[in-house]
Amino acid sequence: MTIAHQRVDDVHVFDLQGQLNSGNAASAESDILAQVTGGARKVVLDLTALDYISSAGLRVVLVAAKRLKQAGGKLVLAGMQPHVREVFDVSGFLAILNVAPDRQSALSELAT
Repeated sequence: MTIAHQRVDDVHVFDLQGQLNSGNAASAESDILAQVTGGARKVVLDLTALDYISSAGLRVVLVAAKRLKQAGGKLVLAGMQPHVREVFDVSGFLAILNVAPDRQSALSELAT
């Protein structure tokens, strides 16, 4: 899996590509939380190129969302593939996380 990070104004965007699983979840969590610890309060996880997410990957997303909420920030997931969205749905995460259809929509949601 690869993670690319960029800033769009005051929003930190992480592009996740490949598979987010137990083999790389700790590294992904570390990358994302380092930005939150450094002051990021608006974060988009762009999942357009994410092919697979395991329970370890779901934990990364949940930890990031919780940490941002505690810091007064917000996480938005963008561009989920249908099979990845199904994992979030079955786990019940769609009911508790902010989801946008694409990156631009996520950025717009955080601009308000």
